[in-house]
Amino acid sequence: MQAELFDRPVDLEDPNTLRNMSELAATKALIESFKKAINALTVRDKGDAEIRDTIKLRQTRPFVAKTQGYIVPKKSVFNRIIGDSELELRFAAFLEDCSDVVSYAKNYWSVNFKLDYVKADGDISNYYPDFIVKLPGKRIVIVETKGQEDLDVPLKMARLRQWCEDINRGQKDVEYDFVYVDEESFEKYKPTSFKHLIDGFRGYKETI
Repeated sequence: MQAELFDRPVDLEDPNTLRNMSELAATKALIESFKKAINALTVRDKGDAEIRDTIKLRQTRPFVAKTQGYIVPKKSVFNRIIGDSELELRFAAFLEDCSDVVSYAKNYWSVNFKLDYVKADGDISNYYPDFIVKLPGKRIVIVETKGQEDLDVPLKMARLRQWCEDINRGQKDVEYDFVYVDEESFEKYKPTSFKHLIDGFRGYKETI
């Protein structure tokens, strides 16, 4: 550890060294160094993927939700679509009105559809996309809605794009795709169908 963390010989038993190591800046640098080293060992691109299990939405166990806005859907297996934001409720209402949407689901934690990814700060975390949308012709589109973009959004979208590519290589029964819907564009352009949405919202599709 001495050889990796310091650019000169250091006596770790020296009181001055211990005092300096207890400073906030030193502690932060130490934690970040270990985080990068651990991630370098655990996060690797293996170059292949396999399907080990599937999620059946109808088998989602009942769960309790906190009191917040919701809509009563006609195209979802769930009896209520509870939004974590006003944008999610508006988007769910949009899906209800889309004639080219067969069905959809809000990706609640109980559904447990999640993707692991490396956050902007280097931590490994789980990403839960917002919606799962079923289209005619055995197509499934994973949708992420966002009011305000943060540093993790590009990383989440890169991971979601990779997942879609992997799952499409691993099976041919269903075609998977994704779309990123930002609130400003959704309100400005007001798509009238899901195809309109897919065609117009190209963020993170071309270059990530």
